[in-house]
Amino acid sequence: MGEIRVPDIDDAVIERLRLKAARNGRSLEQELRALLAAAAPAPPERSEPALTAAQKLDISERLLARGPDLGSFDVSAAIRHGRDDEGVP
Repeated sequence: MGEIRVPDIDDAVIERLRLKAARNGRSLEQELRALLAAAAPAPPERSEPALTAAQKLDISERLLARGPDLGSFDVSAAIRHGRDDEGVP
């Protein structure tokens, strides 16, 4: 197990953490471990394997095929128009 040292923590913060630990029936060290574990949860385990690049490409091509042919539609102009209508810089 690793260790973390955090210098210069305000005394008032430490006291609030001690009080929180006492309310939870834990030592300050146990409370800090619980807080750190809750702040950095493990990623969920995947029930299915991740998609390969080829699978992602296939999905995107199928989705594009479903939509209308944009031809020479200027997407940048449409975004600019929408942005300008909303007053966004």
